[in-house]
Amino acid sequence: MSDILPYDRAAAVAYAHRWAFHRNPQFYDYEEIGGDCTNFASQCLYAGAGVMNYTPIYGWYYINANEKAPAWTGVEYFRNFLIRKEDSPGPFAKETDLSELLPGDFIQLNFKGEVFGHTPIVVKIGSPATPENTLIAAHSYDADYRPLSTYTYRDIRYLHILGVHPPA
Repeated sequence: MSDILPYDRAAAVAYAHRWAFHRNPQFYDYEEIGGDCTNFASQCLYAGAGVMNYTPIYGWYYINANEKAPAWTGVEYFRNFLIRKEDSPGPFAKETDLSELLPGDFIQLNFKGEVFGHTPIVVKIGSPATPENTLIAAHSYDADYRPLSTYTYRDIRYLHILGVHPPA
């Protein structure tokens, strides 16, 4: 694959605002069975990317509540899919620092232990970027325009979306 499609950040952010305090009926709500944050992040990402990757196990897709890739709803799998090395269909990213984030990028938070457990989307960011002027939207802890500085976390990582590999 040589062509890279653009990531529509405005569409991802618009989706985040539209559904931050509601649930899109086209997608299952995982709130009661482990949380809905990465499902919501994936929906936002899909709104801006428009390409899913239907590779069993290691892809990133949603067909219905029972037919989805682990990366669609799992925090660690979401990151692993986005920073994959191979040029396979779907969005891709790099881990970076706060200064490189843009609206439509993602943050992952580790609240305790070894595992990251929350994936909000950046909806607005100041210049220079600080936790106070980095505003996010999320599910599980439903939020829109919430300052990153209002979270208490043990560790943090930043995922900057670089583009989208086209369908095969």
